[in-house]
Amino acid sequence: MFNYTSNPCDNRFRILAENLVHYSCEIKKGDHVLLDLPAGEEVFAKELLRAVYAAGGLPFLSFNNDVLLKEWLQNITEEQLKMEAGWQIDRMEQMQAYIGLRAKENLYELAQIAEEKKQLHSLLLSHPVHHDLRVKHTRWVVLRYPNPSMAQEAKMPTDTFRDFYFNVCNLDYAHMSEAMTPLVELMNNTDQVTIIAPNTHLQFSIKGISAIKCAGKRNIPDGEVYTAPVKDSVEGYITYNVASPHEGLVYSNIRLEFSQGKIIEACCDNYSDSLNKVLDTDNCSRYIGEFALGLNPYIKHPANDILFDEKICGSFHFTPGCCYDEADNDNKSALHWDLVKILRKDYGGGEIYFDGRLIQKDGVFCLPELEGLNPQNLI
Repeated sequence: MFNYTSNPCDNRFRILAENLVHYSCEIKKGDHVLLDLPAGEEVFAKELLRAVYAAGGLPFLSFNNDVLLKEWLQNITEEQLKMEAGWQIDRMEQMQAYIGLRAKENLYELAQIAEEKKQLHSLLLSHPVHHDLRVKHTRWVVLRYPNPSMAQEAKMPTDTFRDFYFNVCNLDYAHMSEAMTPLVELMNNTDQVTIIAPNTHLQFSIKGISAIKCAGKRNIPDGEVYTAPVKDSVEGYITYNVASPHEGLVYSNIRLEFSQGKIIEACCDNYSDSLNKVLDTDNCSRYIGEFALGLNPYIKHPANDILFDEKICGSFHFTPGCCYDEADNDNKSALHWDLVKILRKDYGGGEIYFDGRLIQKDGVFCLPELEGLNPQNLI
């Protein structure tokens, strides 16, 4: 089903597998490693198994498939979800590391599943297993498999997309991590953030909330520094210029308006009713849980996949829903929806100010200590 590799001996899969095992997850002898793989994919899966064994780890296998997930969710009950969550929690508790590989054949496979079923799945299964357990208690990394469907969403030929994929995923993340340090220090000493761009004017505080670098240790591709706004500090409005896939629908030109931190109005070009249902997932899903700057120099345009799009150089994402424990603003929600706006000149431009000081204009960092994060210095 996923036999998409034109050259099965392509050593870039081996290099990526070894990077995931040694750099991202730091697998040690005796580690239990859960490999969550797309059913039917073999080439990359074999490289992951070999790399885990070579590091002395003990791999365990799990498989994901949206076609079967759709059928399962059609008539799912709370009892089923709770039982499944119990089994998956028991398994995850025995793991020291997790590598999750996704390969969607059809981005819209879950589009016709009732929103209530998808929310139940998130609340009772995905959130407790992955957010509450896997994220907090394992060394983990999540990535995509470069299949033709993904290439199509990115509007590229498959071979071109695969070259792009390996450039992005096999970036020198250790070098990027060093370059991120001045930005982390600056954000840790910042109170007020102002963002001005077409159809966007936001003001909020990040005072007292840690800034965290993401340089290949959790998501691949990677390349962001994130924090969170003080929960009730967000004022203003934003129109995101990157479309956002979410549970089988793709939302375009989402516009959010804030008062005292809460989203008081939300609309988009196509699915405004569904958008508002998602934002009403729980009492905290209309507050922002993450503010992050995208920094990957190879990712310049949307690929219609959030793992790539949130890392677009010259972008930021402003995320309704749950915060991360490492950057805790006390917003706990079953929702975490990364929504992206690009500020580069070719997308309309924009400015970011920290405590009234311009730090980025049209996607380019202005301060000397941050110039190492501009694309030409990361490639």
